[in-house]
Amino acid sequence: MSDHARIKGHTVTRTVHIGASRVHVWKALTDPEVMVKWFGDGVGFAALEPGATGSIDWDDYGSFPIEITEVVPDGSFGFRWSGIPAEQLDEYSTHVRFTLADAGSGTDVTVIESGFDTLPGGTRYRRERLEQNREGWDVELDELALLFEVVSE
Repeated sequence: MSDHARIKGHTVTRTVHIGASRVHVWKALTDPEVMVKWFGDGVGFAALEPGATGSIDWDDYGSFPIEITEVVPDGSFGFRWSGIPAEQLDEYSTHVRFTLADAGSGTDVTVIESGFDTLPGGTRYRRERLEQNREGWDVELDELALLFEVVSE
């Protein structure tokens, strides 16, 4: 694993090292059948292309709509998502971008979540959302790293 996610300004960032090739990590980030092993209890989107919509669902938290914004195979993947359970994307959405980089015999995965500065609700609400999502990326990216540790054993 790596250190924890950090908040800088209105952005959450975290990098983890995965002991697998970019191709395998890319699949874990973009294939709904693999995503549910580390990110959410249900994942679905219409297509793997910018503009496609879908959702990431957690049994205990609800459904979070997404819209894919970036797809660069084995390089980067981005989406807007609702920060609160919702029927559709609204003014409470933020942007998530994963980038992949070769690192030794594995891959470094960096997530950057931005857009907290434009959320309605004022400074206190924005800081609470930043902290919640910082904690969330610690959990989710640890689960991603563990998925590959189990696979490689």
